[in-house]
Amino acid sequence: MFHFQLVSLSGTQFDDDVYEVVLPTLDGEIGVLSHHMPLVSVATNGAIAVRREAKDADREREYFACSGGVIEVSGNTLRVLVDEADEAESINESEAQAAHQRAQKMLSEAKDQVSLEQAQQMVDRTATRLQVAGLKRRHQRK
Repeated sequence: MFHFQLVSLSGTQFDDDVYEVVLPTLDGEIGVLSHHMPLVSVATNGAIAVRREAKDADREREYFACSGGVIEVSGNTLRVLVDEADEAESINESEAQAAHQRAQKMLSEAKDQVSLEQAQQMVDRTATRLQVAGLKRRHQRK
């Protein structure tokens, strides 16, 4: 077991001891277990999967949609500081789908580089929220 803290601009989203955390980075997903080597890395848009106990099945994992930030492993503590983090249980899939469609429309209508970049960031964030909502739904059916 090790300690995992997930902190977003809106506050602490998770702060507890866990068995395993899988995180999105620039180089792909990484898994962190107890006594992981020291690490500082960049978190990208994606899903964070948390397994509280070694015996927990995949369907029991907790998921968070996150957008960019920093990952730090030091001692037996994992800290992830992100701009946004939404727990899967708090994501309404139909609302996330509507937001994703609006973001795609903004992207297709962007007239300049700044608007294009902002719209792309919105598309990426809403796609991550949809992915996490889908993970939640699939694991609830099992």
